[in-house]
Amino acid sequence: MPRFSTADNDKKTTRLYRILYRLVWQLSPKYRIEGADRLPDGACVIVGNHCHMYGPIAGEMYTPGKHSVWCAGEMMNRQEVADYAYRDFWSGKPRAIRWFFRLLSHLIVPLAVLIFNSAHTIPVYHDSRLLTTFRESTVRLQAGERIVIFPECYDVHNNIVHDFQNRFVDLGRLYYKKTGQPLPFVPMYLAPRLKTIYYGEPVLFRPDEAPEAERGRICGALMDAITAMAVSLPEHTVIPYPNIPKKQYPKNVPLEVYGHEKTTL
Repeated sequence: MPRFSTADNDKKTTRLYRILYRLVWQLSPKYRIEGADRLPDGACVIVGNHCHMYGPIAGEMYTPGKHSVWCAGEMMNRQEVADYAYRDFWSGKPRAIRWFFRLLSHLIVPLAVLIFNSAHTIPVYHDSRLLTTFRESTVRLQAGERIVIFPECYDVHNNIVHDFQNRFVDLGRLYYKKTGQPLPFVPMYLAPRLKTIYYGEPVLFRPDEAPEAERGRICGALMDAITAMAVSLPEHTVIPYPNIPKKQYPKNVPLEVYGHEKTTL
């Protein structure tokens, strides 16, 4: 098990969290890492496919060195957990059983608040509090941490990955202003069915480019790299971003083989 330590994090953890950490370790897939030599020695942003909860769990437990994982801020706030969890995880369930998941969304509140506030996380918001997200992330990058982000949204890109929400790229501009150094963005492909985490070649931020153009360039390069890593591997089932029936999960075959009609997840 990866050594659990609070020495590289300002958060104080409880005994209960340590027990839960070890329990999750026992129950979750055990991954090997390919391409760790591609990770820069210092600060970088690791960008991967979400894979439901597999991504955040793997990001927390397997990212080498000092790191923090971007986490939905609502999952860290007792007043917001239930509505966010139901809307984001379970609102697409069949109408007849939605009552159960609405109840479940309230039952998980204490557990969610404990876990997400004790782990190596940075809360992410989509309102004016986003400034806090970027400020804290930049401080941690300046301290040499790696930031792990899973930026997929519900818009389909291909059968491997969904489109990225692109504002995370602005970390590159903020980091450059503080340090004068280009921030590396590292693509990561998580393959739970192969029990492997793959890292690709870093994509460096270009501070002289227009912000919107640079967001598009970096997101495109990262999605292309994740797709290329996935299709180069032995055939396996891809765990997609949306919570859909398992029988609809795509394979990692190239898009021209998989067929456009099967990418509308």
